[in-house]
Amino acid sequence: MISVLPAVRADRASADASATAWALAARGGDPDAADHFVRALHGDVLRYVAHLSGDPQTAHDLTQDTFARAFGSLHRYEGRASARTWLLAIARRAVADSLRRAAVRPRIADAVDWQTAVERSQPSGLPGFAEGVALLDLLESLPDERREAFVLTQVVGLSYEETARFVGCPVGTVRSRVNRARATLELLLQEAEAPGALAA
Repeated sequence: MISVLPAVRADRASADASATAWALAARGGDPDAADHFVRALHGDVLRYVAHLSGDPQTAHDLTQDTFARAFGSLHRYEGRASARTWLLAIARRAVADSLRRAAVRPRIADAVDWQTAVERSQPSGLPGFAEGVALLDLLESLPDERREAFVLTQVVGLSYEETARFVGCPVGTVRSRVNRARATLELLLQEAEAPGALAA
């Protein structure tokens, strides 16, 4: 299962500046810079697409698709936004395209009860699996805008300013969405841990 805990960052501004410099150098044809660029941002993209898609099994494919798209359009990247922000925008489009393709693809199942077959094929005995499922369920209960702001700042680790640029709204709006999301999640956790909820 892919971790949904925020990655530890010693110096976010320095890390973003380095990733942006590597992206610009990779644009010029430097293969070492391209490698550093991928290594620096791979984890953030993987966490983000895993959350957006809701399918950790396809997250690695979506991450590869994101980087393939990024390298295909790297010649147009000028460094106006950080490489992280630019790459996450590409990741969002990759996930949206994947979901659109999946929605129109016919589903074939060689089983009478295909839903049960799908559920049984999912990994469920892994450590932390139940907690991860519960966390995803709680996040799904949030309105879309609050969930996106919460995931970008608390899971991916973007600053409020980067998130505001990414989603196209004021920083104060991002702070409000994150605070409201946090309050809702705390309330839902309290309700889930109440004695009455456990008995039910």
